[in-house]
Amino acid sequence: MSYQVLARKWRPKSFETLIGQDNTVQALSNALDQNRLHHAYLFTGTRGVGKTTLARLLAKSLNCDKGVSSKPCNECSNCNDIDAGRFIDVIEVDAASNTGVDDMRELLENTQYATSTGKYKVYIIDEVHMLSANAFNAMLKTLEEPPEHIKFILATTNIKKVPITILSRCILFNLKEMTEENISNHLTFILDSEKINFEPKSLAYISKSSRGSMRDALSILDQAIAYCSGDLTTEKILEMLAVTDEGYLIKILQALSENDGSSLLQITREMDEKSIALKEALSDLGKLIYEIAAYKISPSSFTQKDNKEILRIFSEKFSSENIQMLYQITITSRKDIDLAPDTHTGFSMAILRMLAFSPTWDFKDIKKIKHSAEDANNKEIVSSEPAPVNKKELNEFDGDWHKLSDKLKLGLAKKLAQECELIKFEDSVFFLSLDSNKKYLMHEDYIKKLDDALINHFNKKVRINIEIGIVNSSPAIEKKIEATEILKTTESAIMKDAFVNELMNEFGAKVIPTSIKPIKEKGK
Repeated sequence: MSYQVLARKWRPKSFETLIGQDNTVQALSNALDQNRLHHAYLFTGTRGVGKTTLARLLAKSLNCDKGVSSKPCNECSNCNDIDAGRFIDVIEVDAASNTGVDDMRELLENTQYATSTGKYKVYIIDEVHMLSANAFNAMLKTLEEPPEHIKFILATTNIKKVPITILSRCILFNLKEMTEENISNHLTFILDSEKINFEPKSLAYISKSSRGSMRDALSILDQAIAYCSGDLTTEKILEMLAVTDEGYLIKILQALSENDGSSLLQITREMDEKSIALKEALSDLGKLIYEIAAYKISPSSFTQKDNKEILRIFSEKFSSENIQMLYQITITSRKDIDLAPDTHTGFSMAILRMLAFSPTWDFKDIKKIKHSAEDANNKEIVSSEPAPVNKKELNEFDGDWHKLSDKLKLGLAKKLAQECELIKFEDSVFFLSLDSNKKYLMHEDYIKKLDDALINHFNKKVRINIEIGIVNSSPAIEKKIEATEILKTTESAIMKDAFVNELMNEFGAKVIPTSIKPIKEKGK
């Protein structure tokens, strides 16, 4: 007996075995069981998500010898013939090959004839968006008021190209892409049934490469079984697919955290030597960065993820600004990589751009990351010793918060320091007050940056305690007062200037106060 590809061998034969389209299955099952049948259905979605499979299941449910229901018997001759594609009353048409109006007219002429063996004559038109405008017009009347024994099931991967006049005559079902988890679970079931050994992690990479298509996943699985000649191992699957091992992405983020350009270049060279698809690697890196950002906001959403420990550590290491910058460079570089001299150069420049444009990294407490996502032995993937403490004489606070806040290198967090008033400094704690109108500055990242900057400045452990209250004299307020006084002095000096007075007296010139801008002298 000839080999049957997995996509055909494991095509679902009932609604219960269809994966990932629960909402559509529920709606169709209810319609069948309650005999609330429409004359035309339209399934839309990307390739390999089950459009044609659903159409055949619906046709089988309509024509089963035991009657119309959501659970065809799969034993009668009608069910078997529909599964085998030889049932005379189920007509499948590929619109990509039959686009013309003549093809459509010939098809529609047969709708007037009664069924041969089934209860309904079912027309399944795949890739219906490929029909010509005239062909669509030819089918409009029949589609709106078909004979009682006719059902139309249309399928398309491009719903935007289907005329609204056609859409309005159909019940529309938008099929979702398969989740990686659903695909992986189904592949596990198939391999267990086929008695083929595999490493679970290998299926995760197959699922990711299928991009939401179950059919693509099964085709890749066919290729993988042949390539591995037996057991499916992660190493072999990575080699076959040329996809990115997540370990490389983690190494990239770690090297970025340590400002280690040499390691970054070495990592990109290794990836290129292993023929990894570097453009897709940028997509994978972008997804990992997104997961880090999402974990930072809602850790509880990732309790079931295998790499939650990695996400936790990196979410602590990178500030929100860092993460946003990395993500933006990743997606921008993916669009630009085709313009690079070669893919390796484009990928390497993207990673080096992350290094070059990164703000000061928040890495004061580097810990060991456990390779929990893919290493059963929990081998350490990162090991960094704390930076040695500077032994120079510690700075002492002189009580001048205004001068201190000016010295600190804070970036966006400087606004927080400038708007706070120092209440007291006691037991290495800065007690600060912030006006309620400025409480939007109480951002976790800003507070952490201010705290870290103070620790760096004094070379010892200090803390900040910020409370919302009345602010009478903050650095920002003092600067405004100082600026106002300078402006008044400048205005007074201009009005007393002999040349200015001469212009006003002789030519009727006027001084516009809002145009006066004091110029700060160098060194002051």
